[in-house]
Amino acid sequence: SSLSSEDNLVARAEAYLSQSVLRHPGEATKALKSCEELLPHAEELGIVARCVDAIAARSSATSRSWFGDLAVLGLHMYKRVMAAMAARKDVRTEALEGCLVSYAKATLPGLSRSMRWRRASAPVSSEVEQRDLLEVVVASLPANKGSGSVVTAKFLFAVLRTAHILRASDAARTAIERKAATQLEQATVEDVLIPSYSGVAEMLYDVDYVEWVVRHFLAEEEVGEDEASWSAAITEEEAAARTTTSRPSAVAMVQVGKLVDNYLAEVASDANLEPTKFCELALAMPDHARIYDDGVYRAVDIYLKAHPRLTAEERNRVCGVVDCRKLTMEACTHAAQNERLLLRAVLQVLFFEQLQLRRAITGTLLASTASPRAAGPSEAWRTTTVQESQTLRVDMDGMRSRVQGLERECSSMRRAIKKIDGGGAASQGSGSPDAAAPAGWRSRYRCKFSTQVCDSQARDAVVSRASRMGMSP
Repeated sequence: SSLSSEDNLVARAEAYLSQSVLRHPGEATKALKSCEELLPHAEELGIVARCVDAIAARSSATSRSWFGDLAVLGLHMYKRVMAAMAARKDVRTEALEGCLVSYAKATLPGLSRSMRWRRASAPVSSEVEQRDLLEVVVASLPANKGSGSVVTAKFLFAVLRTAHILRASDAARTAIERKAATQLEQATVEDVLIPSYSGVAEMLYDVDYVEWVVRHFLAEEEVGEDEASWSAAITEEEAAARTTTSRPSAVAMVQVGKLVDNYLAEVASDANLEPTKFCELALAMPDHARIYDDGVYRAVDIYLKAHPRLTAEERNRVCGVVDCRKLTMEACTHAAQNERLLLRAVLQVLFFEQLQLRRAITGTLLASTASPRAAGPSEAWRTTTVQESQTLRVDMDGMRSRVQGLERECSSMRRAIKKIDGGGAASQGSGSPDAAAPAGWRSRYRCKFSTQVCDSQARDAVVSRASRMGMSP
């Protein structure tokens, strides 16, 4: 009788486990959590293995609403579930990524600036356990770039920030830096603002981490250039295998260039940001990453205003990150009036501004002289045409005179540069041609406007000055 009772109890337990627990991944997760307190007996009875297999099998057919339930599991059980899911071919990558992101957000307190992601049922871990958990999360990240819809750039930079806080191993930090670099073009300035926790540099943000991620991003382009030289010799299968590490597109490069310029403008007001770090990050981007240099010029302008005690050499190096040839007319106008810039930089801006104007006028003249003269039977039409041609000729003569006047001004600027480089040290009082431009020189060359911080954005080539140049005193 007792034997039949035991058989009846085992049968009921088996029926409940099979019909009510293992069919639902959420219930199986709760049962697996209970097994953590019954080890090793639950392992010997095979309940742990059955729960793990049930979760992995159901993960491909159910929605993501149960992913957060995995947060109640300890690290050991979570690793077993993830390994079982990865071993199945019918489990999609999005499901694996979803489980990973949900578990990381719920169990790592420092992953989010706000604590709204953390579940109340998630176990509270020590700093050592959190570091181990973080390194497991980093090791579980997919090798390929992915769609970015689950493992987003925001999540990756949050993991990088947490790795910085928890002092993760160099290998883990390098791995997350490389992973974040694959989605750098999708990041925002807020994502990449990583506070400095070292306490040594006393800077507000850790610029080094951002520079390392940027250099990993640029390294992919160098790899793409090397592979392009011999890609014709590889097979289609090898080419398909290399798509996960393909060279960044031109659009992605420009987006990263804008991100870097906006980031520099954000951190430029930090009084403890050294000129060397500012210039290294600004010069890290290749020339083709910036269509226009208005963004980096804006960052330079903010940096010079926040660091008025720079030496002439430091000021010259900071100004040197801007390519005056790639400034729009609005930015050139602001730079020509900017008292914070070096005299040499102002002269360069004026010179290239004059070149742009000359080219525009020359193009207009060529287009006007190349227009065909149509003849018609009407004498009145001929008279009108002749009058319009005479008016156009007068206008062209006036434009030619203006160009000649600008050329004379340019020659005068060159002579001024030679005088300053040669013997102008005594009049400047600093012993260097790189001193800031005096107000008297500006009035001589008709620069009569007060200087304001440039707020130009390099989004479009032709935008109204009001929307392009937001200036503050």
